Amino acid sequence: MKEPKQMSRRNFIAATGILAGGALVKDLNAVQAAPKSSLHYETKKLRIAMIGTGSRGCDMWGRDLVKAYPDRLEFVGLCDSNPGRLEFAQKYIGTTCPTFTDFEKMMAETKPDLLIVTTVDATHHTFIVRAMELGVDVLTEKPMTVDEKKIQLILDAEKRTGKTCRVTFNYRYSPHRAKIWEILRSGEIGDITSVDFHWYLDTSHGADYFRRWHRLVEKSGSLWVHKASHHFDLLNWWIDSDPESVYALGALDFYGKNGSVRAENCRTCPHTRSCKFYWDVTKNDYYRQLYVENEKYDGYLRDGCVFKEDVNIFDKMAATIRYKNGVQVSYSLTAYSPYEGYRIAFNGTKGRLDAWIQESKPISDVNYDEIVVFKNFGRREYIQIPFGTSGHGGGDALLKDQIFIPNTPDPFKQCAGIRDGALACLIGIAARNSIFGKEPVRIADLTTLQPEEKKRYNRVL
Repeated sequence: MKEPKQMSRRNFIAATGILAGGALVKDLNAVQAAPKSSLHYETKKLRIAMIGTGSRGCDMWGRDLVKAYPDRLEFVGLCDSNPGRLEFAQKYIGTTCPTFTDFEKMMAETKPDLLIVTTVDATHHTFIVRAMELGVDVLTEKPMTVDEKKIQLILDAEKRTGKTCRVTFNYRYSPHRAKIWEILRSGEIGDITSVDFHWYLDTSHGADYFRRWHRLVEKSGSLWVHKASHHFDLLNWWIDSDPESVYALGALDFYGKNGSVRAENCRTCPHTRSCKFYWDVTKNDYYRQLYVENEKYDGYLRDGCVFKEDVNIFDKMAATIRYKNGVQVSYSLTAYSPYEGYRIAFNGTKGRLDAWIQESKPISDVNYDEIVVFKNFGRREYIQIPFGTSGHGGGDALLKDQIFIPNTPDPFKQCAGIRDGALACLIGIAARNSIFGKEPVRIADLTTLQPEEKKRYNRVL
């Protein structure tokens, strides 16, 4: 048996080219070569407007960009329906740009080159489509949207306007997941025949989805879409084919109506001493300023009770997914696990690739994730990938560099455009429809987008 192979971060990057990727903006001073992706900027910096100033907008797509790329971009407008959050966001992000509660007014007055969409999932399509109609390209948080009708609106807008929408699938960019992609492409385990993929959300992170607006299927599309679209995008990218059909089961067995006690939110709950899910949002200064101090404008409670009766999403899910190239996937998600992470195994004609990633790790001297490659009639090989140094497994910084640093190549096909965003959502949408219809759902029946045996990568800015 071979000894585990461990690579330093520097050697890993050199060996895999992990920092390489397709750029969102190729040249801020010239027209693009491809007409569909053409943009011409009159100024040196990329002019950005953002709609949605919640936590993700303020941090990952706000303050972090201002700090990391001051010479490459500038915010020209921020928009949110909550004026209090807007005021906080402007200061927190570190910009003096104007703020708006009217989206049309912001777009008309600021004339951005790029719109970043970080609103409630169910509203993404509204701003994506309208920005395209106004001649503006879009960068949107996942999921791209929440149902098949909204996906069709976005597909039609792309065709009608020639503009593009990039979806921020940062999971593709973590060194560990990129290494899996590289091993699969190398043919080490032969042709992929089936995949076992099981994701576990713990009683901290998992529970948080049930405190927030995500607990409502009409706003998030359920965890099938909001959370699992990340996982389905990874599968589509790794398998290198499009999903063809989905059969699913799901239930709400732990949160929501299953609780023995409940309240409107943690701060008003009489059961704080006995409830293991009690969370004092006011102890987090950032959340206190962003959410608690601005509840008076819209009534949104960041510390909602995980056992509220209105919870209507599933907390356990399982699906069988068939791909156009014949690969079969067994997928599950559990939202009340004692630990967070995932197990994945790819079965191939020459062997098998296994990985078990525990994201809520105990303190230890281990500073790597491991991949095990088993060869039929041969030895197993252990490959150790150093932890990433930015959020989401090291993917956040690499994703943003790829978007905002011009002329960056994309050897790992990590750029995710409208087709990628749509297919990731459509698996979850099909799963949701399958549960209600109690039968398999064909992806081709949902929109005009037709699955292909070999994945067709988008050309995005």
